[in-house]
Amino acid sequence: MRAAPLAGGVSGPDVLRPLLDTVLAALRAGAEDRGGPLPGGGPAAVAARVNGLRPVLPEHGTGPDEALRAVAYALAAGAADPAHPLCAAHLHTPPLALAVAADLAASALNPSMDSWDQAPAASALETLVTAALATEVFPTAPRPDALVTTGGTESNQLALLLARERHGTVQTVVGTHAHHSFHRAAWLLGLPRPVTVPAPRGTLDPAALDETLTALPGPLLVAATAGTTDAGLIDPLPAIADRCAAHGADLHVDAAYGGPVLFSDTHRPLLTGLDRARTVTVDLHKLGWQPAAAGLLAVRGATDLAVLGHTADYLNADDDTDAGLPDLLGRSLRTTRRPDVVKTAVTLRALGRTGLGALVDACMAHARHLADLVEKTPALELYAPPTLTTVLFRPYGAPDTAVAETRRTLLAEGRAVLGRATADGRLWLKATLLNPHATPGDLEEIITLVEGSTPR
Repeated sequence: MRAAPLAGGVSGPDVLRPLLDTVLAALRAGAEDRGGPLPGGGPAAVAARVNGLRPVLPEHGTGPDEALRAVAYALAAGAADPAHPLCAAHLHTPPLALAVAADLAASALNPSMDSWDQAPAASALETLVTAALATEVFPTAPRPDALVTTGGTESNQLALLLARERHGTVQTVVGTHAHHSFHRAAWLLGLPRPVTVPAPRGTLDPAALDETLTALPGPLLVAATAGTTDAGLIDPLPAIADRCAAHGADLHVDAAYGGPVLFSDTHRPLLTGLDRARTVTVDLHKLGWQPAAAGLLAVRGATDLAVLGHTADYLNADDDTDAGLPDLLGRSLRTTRRPDVVKTAVTLRALGRTGLGALVDACMAHARHLADLVEKTPALELYAPPTLTTVLFRPYGAPDTAVAETRRTLLAEGRAVLGRATADGRLWLKATLLNPHATPGDLEEIITLVEGSTPR
């Protein structure tokens, strides 16, 4: 039996070309047959269709063309497709085509970012890109840096780890709206359970924070949020930074959602005070339109990362490092990791700050327009004007059970993907608008579908 061909080397592109044609045709066919933002019929119907791929491990293979066609088609036909304008539930972005193409290059060459001799150019590229993005976050810091992560959960955990290594046992302070990853990170790192400060209006209250910091023994780490998961709200960063400075507390900002707003000249002021943090989480697979994963942890001072240093003789022997081979093991808690920075490098180069900023501005405008439509619809209620790209709304006067049923009906019928969030003690529908190509007609359809699906 002839060995399966490989993707790399001089002959790799020629081998890949017909396979890509097969994949692309299957993706198109699957999307056409799905016909909407997600497949209809609910979990049982989707599982039944996917089960048609059995046996998963046949005695004799079906060959590359059939296997690619069958699996890619099943994936596309059964996808919740974030490129569809009515797929608007989560921070689940439609990736840019150029970023996906760049990811192909990364997959074909398969650099492993754990030693320089496995990733010579990729490691140099990562150094360039992380330095540039860290400077976006900390423009006046003398030596900012950033690590590439799998997303907000890993970045937030790293921020707590760095604080623990600076101070020993550190007490984390979060708002009630903070991402769940802080509680998990404290548990994993053997740190005390985070102290939660009330956020009565969905954002951290500086006065309540001040009282909490006064009552707690140090050392302290405050985790603020720039872009809450439920409502897309931004904590009052300057006031929080002032309280942290007064109490000698470190400040971390989880800007996984809101961080890319830095690319927008129009909306960048929303993040005033971000650069006063010691560490900042940013996800470019949210308002950066990258295929997952594309997370970052930016640090004000590169020296904070020295504690992550680790030696494995087969990867970064001391004499190799002394001879000038870059040491990559201190750049992540992971060993083998993909060169996720490649797709980001292509995106930054192709679009520039103004191009990315325009995409941010478009999605922010969509959110304002949808909120305006809700306010003009007597049967619907708006939670609040949007801060970022998230809009919370609900059928006016409906019980929470009816709100939940409305969402599930739209999911089961495959007509729209909306999220859910609890605010003010009530359940709301959540539209997270990350598709810059959505039209006013798409937003109007969201309103029409919700009105038509609400139980009477």
